[in-house]
Amino acid sequence: MLIKEILWVALGAIRANLLRSFLTALGIIIGVSAVIAMVALGEGAQRRVEDQISRMGTNVLTIRAGQRFFGGVSTGTTEDLTVEDAEALRDQSPDVLTISPEISSRTQNAYLRWNSNNQTRGVWPEYFGMYNLELEHGLFFDQGHVQGRRRVAVLGHAVPESLGTPAAILIGKTIQIRGQPFEVLGILAEKGEAGFNRPDEEIFIPTSTAQFRVFGGRNRLSSIFAQVASQDLMDQAFAEIDATLRREHRVRPGEAVDFSVRNSSDLIATFNETNETFALLLAGIAGISLIVGGIGIMNIMLVSVTERTREIGIRKALGATRGAILFQFLIEALVLCVMGGVIGVLAGVGGAMAISQFAEWNTAISPQSIVMALAFSAGIGLFFGLWPAQRAAKLNPIDALRYE
Repeated sequence: MLIKEILWVALGAIRANLLRSFLTALGIIIGVSAVIAMVALGEGAQRRVEDQISRMGTNVLTIRAGQRFFGGVSTGTTEDLTVEDAEALRDQSPDVLTISPEISSRTQNAYLRWNSNNQTRGVWPEYFGMYNLELEHGLFFDQGHVQGRRRVAVLGHAVPESLGTPAAILIGKTIQIRGQPFEVLGILAEKGEAGFNRPDEEIFIPTSTAQFRVFGGRNRLSSIFAQVASQDLMDQAFAEIDATLRREHRVRPGEAVDFSVRNSSDLIATFNETNETFALLLAGIAGISLIVGGIGIMNIMLVSVTERTREIGIRKALGATRGAILFQFLIEALVLCVMGGVIGVLAGVGGAMAISQFAEWNTAISPQSIVMALAFSAGIGLFFGLWPAQRAAKLNPIDALRYE
């Protein structure tokens, strides 16, 4: 019963100075709403990146060229990856690795009077399975097309639209890629973004065709993709890639390799580290706002103690204990902060939903962030309300009754 009465008195004191109470709690409201909105943005971005990376394929490793070394010192030049490297990896570990070399560049493409500029990738047929790319129309090219350097193409889902022609009509038709005629074999089903790639907007042709008919006869690859048969074989795959490419590039034992191997988990880990740093920065800014709000709470409670000195004296004269007075003012500070926290949570959730709706950014409201924000608000109230409450509890009742 006593706690209920104390709560009613606390709410009455807040209602008596409603505008002042709101302005006092504004720092808490801003801090909490900022925490909720920023965490929602961070969670949304993380989920989006993880979803995109998962679309890149399961257990896919990306091999890229690195620096050349001589006597352990970088020469400042880049070692090339070649189709021979890809073939060596394929022949070395057929049960562990599925391989596809890749050479890519942007190309100007045309069909009839329509033109488009797209990323064109020269790949092996295995590439489509690695990245879970499916057909909507037609068929994929095969190794026969690769060996024959055939001018055939598989178009991403959005490419027919950019060429002003329905997808089904383009099958079997001839388009121009950098002025070279290519027969359209297939159109991919819609995939969406996959990591840093956008397969819906890309064109896929055989690697050999890309090298010798489109990109000027260069043997240098952009990268080599290697899909590991299972997660359990990942360590073995790394070891076999390292051993095979060391042998192909004649890298002596103990010397630094001239290539790099990364997988999707590395990308996720890198993003998470960046995201955590960004989240800590935002949390620090929001924390400063909450501390400023807490100082405002302490200030207004000290003013309240001064204004209610006679009230405190009367209550003590009627038998109120020091603990009861302490508890009364502590509860008032706590109620003020928690109310500010609740308003801040509502504002933060509303802000996150507005950002998602109008800015088209992914957001994800985290229940843990809401609980943490409310708990932190309550902690701010208790911490910054303690000194004013102690000051009120220590007032001498005789002096308090004489206060004008």
